[in-house]
Amino acid sequence: MSIPARGPEGRSVVRTVKGFFLAVTVVSVPCLLLGIGTLRAQPDKSDPHRPVPATDVVLVKKITLKGGRPPGAGGGNRKARTATGLLGEPCGGTKYAIVVGISNYPGTLNDLEYAAKDAEDMTRVLATVYGFSNITTLENENATRDAILSAIETLSGEVGPEDEVVFFFSGHGMNGVADDGDTERNDVAIAARDYLRILPIWDGELRQAFSGFATSRIIFIFDCCFAGGMDVLEEPGRVILMASGERGYAYEGDEWYNGEFTYYLIEGIQDGQAGVYDYDRDGVLAEPAQVTAEEAFDYARAHCDADKPVIADSFPGDLLP
Repeated sequence: MSIPARGPEGRSVVRTVKGFFLAVTVVSVPCLLLGIGTLRAQPDKSDPHRPVPATDVVLVKKITLKGGRPPGAGGGNRKARTATGLLGEPCGGTKYAIVVGISNYPGTLNDLEYAAKDAEDMTRVLATVYGFSNITTLENENATRDAILSAIETLSGEVGPEDEVVFFFSGHGMNGVADDGDTERNDVAIAARDYLRILPIWDGELRQAFSGFATSRIIFIFDCCFAGGMDVLEEPGRVILMASGERGYAYEGDEWYNGEFTYYLIEGIQDGQAGVYDYDRDGVLAEPAQVTAEEAFDYARAHCDADKPVIADSFPGDLLP
């Protein structure tokens, strides 16, 4: 498949896999929209991981900042709050996570510097702060479309009604018009990889992949451009934290040594800085250091200068992972 350039350049059981890769041509501007053209794969019921047919597919590159912030960055919204201060029902089962970070994409001009580190840092925080006991971490050449979808399918067969799931992705975003099972005209995707290609996993595909889970208690975190389009995953019991709006860009840089959104989520969580006084359903004051998903989001939104995070929250009260 040819990939034409479009536009100017731009303890817990923790299973971790890491990686490397090869060739795509681009020019060098931040957040370049790279045309991927038409994916002509046909639906194949014997191979559900085969890319779905799509047109007008573009890679939306996350911006890597060097030694500063983009012009016009003015700081986050320090007044808006999502957290209610009232804890929702705690997790009564096992905590599972799939954590994906891709810094090495086919072709060095599509590389990122900190997305794989985002995955490593999120894996550590989920295990040490929240006690997640089953984490699958996929990085770089191991974060293929097939591997990501297979990890979701595996969890779908393991997770029970009382369990909790986190799905985290850091890397590039994509958009286009895809036959991905939803009714949207414009679709967004996370940019997975293959051996020599960058392949989308569309929002509708993710919605379908997570539709069979026995639990409704799922947290999604997307640190990529156009992340806000992932709000199609919204269902009762779910919280979706997104680094950018549906047409917004995401940033990483040497100011944070992470994606900006991931950096502030983790900063707010690991030292309890994002915590506010939470009350349980009986009105009993909980430890303020227990940072809920909504509190972490509020903290990140208030501190991000480049990213403009958005949230879709359908969990009753605040969700403590």
